[in-house]
Amino acid sequence: MNNYFSIQDIDSLDNWVNEAIEMKKQPLSDKTLGADKTIGLLFFNPSLRTRLSTQKAALNLGMNVIVMNFTGEGWSLEYGDGTVMDQGNSEHVKEAAQVVSQYCDVLAIRAFAKLENREEDYQEKVLKNFIQYATIPVINMESATGHPLQALTDAITIAEYKPIHKPKIVLSWAPHPKALPQAVANSFVEMMQRMDADFVITHPVGFELASQITNEVPIEYNQEKAFKDADFVYVKNWSSYTDYGKSSQDQSWKITEEKMKLTNDAKFMHCLPVRRNVVIDDAVIDSDNSIVIEQANNRTYAAQLVLKKILEKN
Repeated sequence: MNNYFSIQDIDSLDNWVNEAIEMKKQPLSDKTLGADKTIGLLFFNPSLRTRLSTQKAALNLGMNVIVMNFTGEGWSLEYGDGTVMDQGNSEHVKEAAQVVSQYCDVLAIRAFAKLENREEDYQEKVLKNFIQYATIPVINMESATGHPLQALTDAITIAEYKPIHKPKIVLSWAPHPKALPQAVANSFVEMMQRMDADFVITHPVGFELASQITNEVPIEYNQEKAFKDADFVYVKNWSSYTDYGKSSQDQSWKITEEKMKLTNDAKFMHCLPVRRNVVIDDAVIDSDNSIVIEQANNRTYAAQLVLKKILEKN
């Protein structure tokens, strides 16, 4: 594996999940693998779990870590070919990617969708340009349209908590005070299509994800009907794909204790951060069935597994 851009870079999901669970038992067993290697983490957007878990994963493998926040530290970058750079951007990605490649052995990048132009966001210009011009492996720490580290984390977490029977897994939209990208939802949908599960998506009319991502996944517009007999409820807000960037604060879609009682004693999942009592009631996230903290812990092992595979190949 040269890069980890999407979950399509996973060759065998079952093997990856099992390897991550074993790694979790002895996280320092490959401490020398990354000796004298450096990972550069470039953040074009804020982070808590992604930054700290990826740093921890690199340290577990013996790597050095360099972090740079482009929100206030780096030059603004240009991505277009043939652009006359007489406006605001100071440096072209062609030079930036090649320069960073001289300082690091692996590069990890986080760059959200702007939610202004769907075509532009779905071109993934930041990640794809760095992959094109960098001479080292690149890891996606969340891009405009995907979050493959989170999706791998989710697969690991579900494997740890899944019942004996084939689980029913529900991805539910929930309200949020501001428009959010589709990245987490996109990658979760793609991941669930690779798992042995009965999977359904529930959301209000108008919040359908891209059809090329959902494919034949069932969509249920009645949230309570979707929750019936669910073993896992994964909750995430996303803005509209068709009316691009449109958001909603429809509180009838908030996750409540009453709705969770419709499930098969389901485990509650969320990638965090979460707006309490907007997206979900305190009673649900603080319940014994909430596994959001355990889920967040698995972010380290998802990142560590990806790094391990890259280091072994390179």
